[in-house]
Amino acid sequence: MSKDCRGNSPSGAVYGLGFIGAAIYYISHAATFWAGVLGFLKAMVWPALLVYEALKRLAM
Repeated sequence: MSKDCRGNSPSGAVYGLGFIGAAIYYISHAATFWAGVLGFLKAMVWPALLVYEALKRLAM
């Protein structure tokens, strides 16, 4: 079994740090508790949103 199949890749660390940074950003800018919850959910999907916006702009 190769190392890549076990999930020990650097991209996981980058995603983890990005998640923590996004969660801190969104929660610190939240005005209410539910806005903070929404910010936490946004932090989980920020890579998908980033890729979507990038592809949308490149298609033009």
